[in-house]
Amino acid sequence: MRLSVLGSNGTYPTPDRPASGYLVSSGATTVLLDLGPSVFPAVLAAGPLPDAIVLTHGHVDHCIDVLSLFNYLRFDATERWGLPVYAPAGTIERLAAFSGAGPDHDFFRALRPTLVAPGTVVEVGELTMRFGAAVHPVPAVCVRVEARGKSIVYSGDTGPGGDLEKLAHGADLLLCEATHQGTPGPDRYPHHLFAVEAGALAHDAGVRNLVLTHIGPMLDPDVSVHEAAARFTGPIRAAEPGLEVAL
Repeated sequence: MRLSVLGSNGTYPTPDRPASGYLVSSGATTVLLDLGPSVFPAVLAAGPLPDAIVLTHGHVDHCIDVLSLFNYLRFDATERWGLPVYAPAGTIERLAAFSGAGPDHDFFRALRPTLVAPGTVVEVGELTMRFGAAVHPVPAVCVRVEARGKSIVYSGDTGPGGDLEKLAHGADLLLCEATHQGTPGPDRYPHHLFAVEAGALAHDAGVRNLVLTHIGPMLDPDVSVHEAAARFTGPIRAAEPGLEVAL
């Protein structure tokens, strides 16, 4: 298996750093996890379109470039119509509404949306994807991707709780959001993780490698890695465009 980071910013893209977008591949199968702003050009640069797309939730920084993908399919890549998109409740509806897409619109022919929820299991080529609940203000999922005895778990956006620790148990790699730095206090925002919490979760789940992502754009990723290392002693890296991890 291989993880390729196309974008990793939390909240919004910045020059040279798109928002969330990650390719997971095994053999001839590739799945894209999230398609946030500025990720679509990186998808085109990476090669052929993936075999499927997973959207962890309907917030702009994780899904808005689906609209660019749709225009590409609609006008220049009609041979790829029917591209599977797996997403939790409400996500596709938001994107379709922005496109003015009724039930007979090309949106639903170019893309083939499938609803996923905690407990859903999907197979795409060599990859098996298992979904769990994330803690976020809109319906959201985390996902475990498995192939050839290896596993990559992606948090999406989540606060403490939910299914992430259970889903990540024994994983070869945890790609975990670490939006905040410092020590979480009683007034903490409950729907994102601090770097130290990402480290603790990786430790408790017994993962082998930790990659921190969704770090606030104005924060120093080295600080996040240092804070996570206080709780997790295995290899830790900050996700950045171009990072590839082979398992």
